[in-house]
Amino acid sequence: MWIALILNGIMFIVEVTAGIIAQSTGLIADGLDMLTDASAYAIALAAIGRSANFKAKAATLSGSLLMLVGIGVLADVVRRAIVGTTPEGSWMIAIALVALVVNVVVLRLLSKQRRDEVHIRAAWIFTRADIVANSAVIASGVAVLLTSIGYFDLVVGAAIGLYVVKEALEILREAKKARIESE
Repeated sequence: MWIALILNGIMFIVEVTAGIIAQSTGLIADGLDMLTDASAYAIALAAIGRSANFKAKAATLSGSLLMLVGIGVLADVVRRAIVGTTPEGSWMIAIALVALVVNVVVLRLLSKQRRDEVHIRAAWIFTRADIVANSAVIASGVAVLLTSIGYFDLVVGAAIGLYVVKEALEILREAKKARIESE
């Protein structure tokens, strides 16, 4: 879990910085998602050895953070649609490929423990969402590179935002169930 925390913290900085430089909502969204992942891993580490109720609350906090990021990403999509910038497709592809490799490594590390407890399952769900997001950013980067149409990035940014909201709701439902069971 420590490795996942460190890798996600680094990728948050890399992706958000690259997203700002490349003017890519998709990269920024993916980078912010990495920040929530790092937060989820930190919360999961803090929950080790704690009560089931504490772990359920930790998962609730993780899901809430993820929900905020999803809503923030959707707001950025609207802002960029109004401003109308075209992102750099090559940057999107290169950075998202690195992020994809990192997330595959983290998912494999977490896969052995994902059924153990709700707070670890939340971390696994975060990483699974990241792999989908990385793949989408790569695809939109290719589309932007080939067509110079920035809307591909906005569509992917919106899709990531909606997917993040969906994952947040899943985590919050599981956390609520775990909280009820721990009482």
